[in-house]
Amino acid sequence: MSNNEIVWLILILPFIAFLINGFITLFTNFKNSPFSGYLNVASIGISLILSLYLALVGLDKNFDYQTASFQWISFGLFEVTMAIMLDELTLIMIIVVTAISFLIQIYSLSYMKDDDGYSRYFSYMGLFTTAMLGLVTARNLIQLFIFWELVGATSYLLIGFWYKKQSAIKAAKKAFLMTRVGDFGLIAGILFIAKEGSQYLDITQLYLGVQNGLFTENLIFLVGLLIVIGAIGKSAQFPLHNWLPDAMEGPTPVSALLHSATMVTAGVFIIGRVYPLIEYSESLSQLISYVGAFTLIFAASMAIVSNDIKKVLAYSSISQLGYMFLALGVGSYGAAFLHLFAHAWFKALLFLGAGSIGHAVHTFDMDLMGGLRHKMKITYSTMLLGTISLIGIFPLSGFWSKDEILIGVKSDSNILLLIALAGVVMTAFYMTRMMAKTFFGDFKGGHDNIKQEDLHESPNLITYPMIALAIPSVFIGFIFSSPIDLGFIEKHSMVSFLDHNKLVFPNYEYHSIKFDFMIASVSSLLAFIGIALSILNFRKFKLNIKPLNKLISNKYYLDYLYETLITEKLFYNGKMPQFPGMGYPLVPGYESTGEVVQAPKDSNLKVGDMVFVPGANCYSGSVKSLFGGTAQMIISSPNRLIKIDPTMGCNGALFALAATARHAIAGFGNKMPDVIVGHGVLGRLLARLAILAGEKPPIVWEKNILRHSGATDYEVVLPEYDKRSDYDCIFDVSGDSEILDSLIGRVRKLSLIHI
Repeated sequence: MSNNEIVWLILILPFIAFLINGFITLFTNFKNSPFSGYLNVASIGISLILSLYLALVGLDKNFDYQTASFQWISFGLFEVTMAIMLDELTLIMIIVVTAISFLIQIYSLSYMKDDDGYSRYFSYMGLFTTAMLGLVTARNLIQLFIFWELVGATSYLLIGFWYKKQSAIKAAKKAFLMTRVGDFGLIAGILFIAKEGSQYLDITQLYLGVQNGLFTENLIFLVGLLIVIGAIGKSAQFPLHNWLPDAMEGPTPVSALLHSATMVTAGVFIIGRVYPLIEYSESLSQLISYVGAFTLIFAASMAIVSNDIKKVLAYSSISQLGYMFLALGVGSYGAAFLHLFAHAWFKALLFLGAGSIGHAVHTFDMDLMGGLRHKMKITYSTMLLGTISLIGIFPLSGFWSKDEILIGVKSDSNILLLIALAGVVMTAFYMTRMMAKTFFGDFKGGHDNIKQEDLHESPNLITYPMIALAIPSVFIGFIFSSPIDLGFIEKHSMVSFLDHNKLVFPNYEYHSIKFDFMIASVSSLLAFIGIALSILNFRKFKLNIKPLNKLISNKYYLDYLYETLITEKLFYNGKMPQFPGMGYPLVPGYESTGEVVQAPKDSNLKVGDMVFVPGANCYSGSVKSLFGGTAQMIISSPNRLIKIDPTMGCNGALFALAATARHAIAGFGNKMPDVIVGHGVLGRLLARLAILAGEKPPIVWEKNILRHSGATDYEVVLPEYDKRSDYDCIFDVSGDSEILDSLIGRVRKLSLIHI
């Protein structure tokens, strides 16, 4: 079997799993069958084995990196080929994607076993893995863009997997729309390339075009800038970063997969894939480095104040991706992908650890944790190793990859080096804070006031993948970035391997990569300073500068800018007929449901509770509202809110109407309707209550034929088709005066018409 065929097989296997699980979900009654999970594990496991085989043969200097291509699209002079791009970068990325995905699939077997959408979950995961593998192996930019969009579409499905939660729906939409901003840049850049000739859509031909001076400097800058915008969106760099922390609404294994080795690294990958463009333009390189430098500090500052363990890790991902952008900007191509490789293992470990904690205490709020190290020793030990690696403490993986980046930054800019070193302190601070609040101190009871003696370690299928991830989190950095020759592998092997990519660097001359003892010492010292400051703050100082803390806790008000000022006020700007008290800009919506994000200490509500909001009115002054139920945030007195079962989700908005229907029936001695006039929400609720009571299903009259659908176990008819005039009880919820006038003739004497 050729290398080309092996790569296609790596791609196809998870896609087959997606198709089978999709069929199970849509057309069978085995939606919770364990088979779905084991199928994913098996298919991606085989893909992992094949990826490792390719990587081993890829170490051979005689390895054939060129693959066959075939014509895909052809009209006139425009031709597009489809092929596999098999180079050093591809080999690294397919190992990362398949290995991390494989371990997360095993973890999911236990984590998702009681979920009603079990097969659906594994179907989505199979498609997502296929999309990522297609993205990192694509040789044609159109082919790459298709998989790029498929990654975005499947991430939308995974983030919004628990679609009955309003917050999950919102997060999925936010991620999808914000990344579309970046995607517009990417497709625009691809179209500019296509304008120069369809042959340049082949990435190898694009490299040759840039290296042979076939494109103008302005065109290279423009195309490179547009592609970088796409990368900024996907990798959640400033200013398109807001979607990533909210993406935590998906299941924890999804968070681990998206934020460690797949979706968020796609932006870093595509910069690496078109690196000759970036390398050619000094101004573009500087832009990337400063975006990365700013983002790594910016995101770290929000991680310092966050109390949600998954959001701390999300902000950490944004910050570490900033390091990768910084490395690419200063020309440290190999160091950027070494850090991507190392980061994938310990960040996946930390997210899975967060899921293990959530499994035990039923919350991700660190203020409700504490003292867990005694009861969750495996989770604690593995997360401690992941934390130390992320901080960059010698000799764990993160130390070596971050050291390579700092060496590259040192040779480029002192300002950028200072920013990168400041990031080291901040990383150490927020990660130590996370571990202290979670595992040390007194246990706070979790979400449901759990007794400490009832706490327990997670099942083996959850802890075993964490142990497996802990091993590379400790050793893999030293193995692939060792400053000494280990015998079986040369020193600084991965950086050297990536920098020898003849397609990207055709004129590369081998140069010795040296370990910088000074950089290593300074970064280690700063890391320990960050740890010490965090411990002191946890035990004694409790540093809280209120104005600054408020600014950072509100994410520098960028969510307010994006969502409120732009989405809610501008989106609803238009014209409408005059109506008392109404006008534009309008925030529509009547009764609604929502998740509590802040509550007074003396109320019976807690953060995370799902509540029904009767007649929300969240705006005053220049902004009008039709009660404002569709607003992103509502401020209300706690005594107006009604706590509801979180499984109700957005259906809880029907709470008042359901109560109205119930009271309407109860007000007449539980007399059930024979006829209901109007098949709106209230009419449907009345009909279902009657059926639930065991009575004969009522007839529903509805003049609008378009509203006849959706009936369950009862009949909806046009009023004129019903000729009976002996009904005992009629409920009118239509408000139609023409029908009302005729109802008196449709009932027996001494019977009821309820309006």
